[in-house]
Amino acid sequence: MRTSAFLATFLIAALTVVTARQAAQSVRPAGNAVLRGAIDIHVHTEPDSRPRSVDAIEAVQQAKANGMRAVVLKNHYEYTSGLAYIAGKQVPGVEVFGGVDLNLTVGGMNPAAVEYMAATTGARGKLVWMATFDAENQVRFSKENRPFVSVSKNGELLPPAKAVIAAIAKHGLVLATGHNSPEEGLMLIREAKRQGVQRIVVTHAMNDPIRMSVAQMQEAAKLGALIEFVGGNIGDADGKARMDRFADAIKKIGPEFCILSSDLGQKGNPLPTDGFAAFLGAMKARGLADQDIDRMARRNPAQLLGLAIQ
Repeated sequence: MRTSAFLATFLIAALTVVTARQAAQSVRPAGNAVLRGAIDIHVHTEPDSRPRSVDAIEAVQQAKANGMRAVVLKNHYEYTSGLAYIAGKQVPGVEVFGGVDLNLTVGGMNPAAVEYMAATTGARGKLVWMATFDAENQVRFSKENRPFVSVSKNGELLPPAKAVIAAIAKHGLVLATGHNSPEEGLMLIREAKRQGVQRIVVTHAMNDPIRMSVAQMQEAAKLGALIEFVGGNIGDADGKARMDRFADAIKKIGPEFCILSSDLGQKGNPLPTDGFAAFLGAMKARGLADQDIDRMARRNPAQLLGLAIQ
């Protein structure tokens, strides 16, 4: 009898603990609450030719665990549209998109690359970066002696760049200015608007090798582009000063014209979700209101990707 009573008491206590734990878990927010509903348009993953901290599936799983709405997978050298399709099937519940970066590996300013991406299964390819690591501006900035991708000459856009923009307009894609110079970025935006491109983003406008001034970013916004600010590793040597510069610029441009993203996934840096959450927190700590963060991390990227505003 005593044993039975002991067992009954033990079971009731155990069930009480389990029930309490389940109840706590049911009300405890999953992941980092600041990321709930957020969209990161700049995530680097494996497979890649550079060391990455996560593969595509892991990155999407982490985004889902934090309640994020969508991510865009980026690779400097190959299409991510197909990878986004596979990752989205493996991890339902979060939108996954990709794109093509017009570096030398896909033929540079190659409209056929854009056409291929647009036709890829699932239509998950959204962004067309107008060359990054192989952009002429990047190669010259890095003082490298190697082939590069040009978008302009003597202050005029070259015909291949205009042909790429035509393909972007044809398929309703997003033009991302890449690592081109500020002047080239503005030329690309003007030509994109002339050809009917509806969605444009200036790729990490204040980072090397672009270094747009506030006046140039204001002009880009006036022309109809969204301005991307990327957190990266905010704990690095320049992190605090960089966050100060970003917050100051955003206030001058207006959050309604800006997008926040992580540009993470590099080996040795914070995971994309961790770094993105830290970046949003750093912007809030510098006086940007919750509604500003919501605009830049949720509403504006949703608009860029053609998603409904929630």
